[in-house]
Amino acid sequence: MTRFEARNTSSDDLPVPPEPIWEVLTSPELLAEMTPLIDHIDEVEDSYWRWHMANIAGVGVAVSPCFTVRMDFDPTERIDFTHEPVGKERAGADGIYTLEPIEGGTHLAVDMSVHVDLPLPAISRPAVTRVMHATMARMGDRFAQNLCRHLGITR
Repeated sequence: MTRFEARNTSSDDLPVPPEPIWEVLTSPELLAEMTPLIDHIDEVEDSYWRWHMANIAGVGVAVSPCFTVRMDFDPTERIDFTHEPVGKERAGADGIYTLEPIEGGTHLAVDMSVHVDLPLPAISRPAVTRVMHATMARMGDRFAQNLCRHLGITR
């Protein structure tokens, strides 16, 4: 197995207060509904969520990762999530959501890293990493569109 990793950062100013954004980011159901390629998220125990991804195919390999993260909440300001595997998990994610009140709304920033262990040689790293980056960017764009629609923001 070879470990492949990718990171994506993004931010935007949204014309709503932090609370409705917080509601989405702290709801496993809403977050899964709005994020492409996430099949569902289970809250397995207090502060631990198990993310179930849809089938992801690329570079000759298809995977349906499932991974567990510890969620640390600083109400309406910050969410840290850290991969804490339960048993053998071949994928994981770590990241931070920050919400900062600004005049007329909220500045939302996301910094997320994902990793996956695949039965591919290390020489395939550039191709796999490109696919991972592109997939994460598309997921982020679609999540942003869905979040804006949910919040009643038209752009």
